[in-house]
Amino acid sequence: MGMQLQLPLFPRETKMVSSYVGVYEHDGLVQYILNGLPVYSHGKDDIQMFRFIISTLIKNKLCKNVEIEKAFSVSTDFVQRSVKMLLEEGESAFFSPENRHGHSHKINGAVKERIQKELDQNKSVNSIAKKYNLSEGALRYAIKQGHLKKNF
Repeated sequence: MGMQLQLPLFPRETKMVSSYVGVYEHDGLVQYILNGLPVYSHGKDDIQMFRFIISTLIKNKLCKNVEIEKAFSVSTDFVQRSVKMLLEEGESAFFSPENRHGHSHKINGAVKERIQKELDQNKSVNSIAKKYNLSEGALRYAIKQGHLKKNF
């Protein structure tokens, strides 16, 4: 008695990324399906895991960059940077603390104290940023996050 070929089944709400890969979201969990079988999942707001998964799918030739771009409405640069990170730094690069955004490595320790003193003297954010070779945006972000205090 031979085995009968069964076609892959995808849930009705599945969006096809390529002819092999589908994706759907249910209760805040994004599920990736390969030929009808679940292979990956992540929380809908977990951008690092998303980057890891799309890079892995591309690396394993299960879909193309352009298919990811269209399916998820992400830029070519976003996809290329994600794939490059996987190829050059490996899987752990997506999950290491150094790759978490939101912290300027230049604004710490003694530099942070000197910047705070200048802010206390009501010097402009722009002039302080130039003096310490920082972007004005990085300084404003540190203030917004509460790492530095500006007198208003």
